[in-house]
Amino acid sequence: MNTATKLSGFALGLAAVFGAAYGIGHVVDPVAPAAETRHDATDAGHGDQGHAEDTDARLPGGLLVSERGHTLQPTAAPDGQFAFRITGPDGRPVTRYEVAHDKRMHLIVARRDLSGFRHVHPELADDGTWRVASPLAGPGVWRAFADFTPTGGEPLTLGVDVTVPGTLAARPLPAPASSTTVDGYTVTLTGTPEPGRTSRLTLAVSRDGRPVTDLQPYLGAYGHLVALRQGDLAYLHVHPEGTPGDGRTPAGPAVTFAAEVPSAGAYRLYLDFRHGDAVHTAEFTVVAGDQAAPAPTAPATTTAPTPDAGHGTPGHGHS
Repeated sequence: MNTATKLSGFALGLAAVFGAAYGIGHVVDPVAPAAETRHDATDAGHGDQGHAEDTDARLPGGLLVSERGHTLQPTAAPDGQFAFRITGPDGRPVTRYEVAHDKRMHLIVARRDLSGFRHVHPELADDGTWRVASPLAGPGVWRAFADFTPTGGEPLTLGVDVTVPGTLAARPLPAPASSTTVDGYTVTLTGTPEPGRTSRLTLAVSRDGRPVTDLQPYLGAYGHLVALRQGDLAYLHVHPEGTPGDGRTPAGPAVTFAAEVPSAGAYRLYLDFRHGDAVHTAEFTVVAGDQAAPAPTAPATTTAPTPDAGHGTPGHGHS
């Protein structure tokens, strides 16, 4: 079934920032309201570098659709696909990217109630368009993050909101737990994030009661972790300690991450790991600091708006 998606060029709330160093991710506290600091895509397209640099000093990556002269521009795509371009300071599509964590582009999408999450890797066409099978799994407001490094430039994270219309039921955040199951695997979490401090989080993978000791490398590591803060979707992206093949890092069952969260609150963790030639995603809710655990709320049924003509990109609700 064809589904139109409506794309907005600025955040509905604060979004995300990628960690600056390999192995340690860092997200910042909320900043001034977006209405006071917004940097429109049209600014970057006209080379307004002074505005971009001033904005960069105050805002985290992922909040803006345009930063340092680069702009994330969703484009029309056939049914079942999601497509976008990154334009540079000259307004032209960027076609050269550095490889980071085995890929030139990481696209992460999350529904704003944290009930949906995907991490995918689009393919780049000669004209600078990135395309991938749509990762937007159903109605709702999604935040899409493009993580990339233009050749000769600095790492960037640009974000855009995507609305998939239709009837949806808001889902409460699952209660905190120290273990979860996915695809027949059990993943156990040890460690608690502490606001403003680097914390060690260890996730151990087992199957049928036996530790998994032959994890396969995924994106240059034995695991890949994303954390999203409930409410504003502040974004934390880290890789584990050690490197496959370094002679010191075991291939499971435990994968340890060093991560820093900026504030007390509830976070949703997403661990991607590869085993049996397939990537599996384990999800957890954790609470940092003294904030009480998120209280379950009664689901509410709403209808996402149908986009106006001319503002949507053809897409499909299935990933």
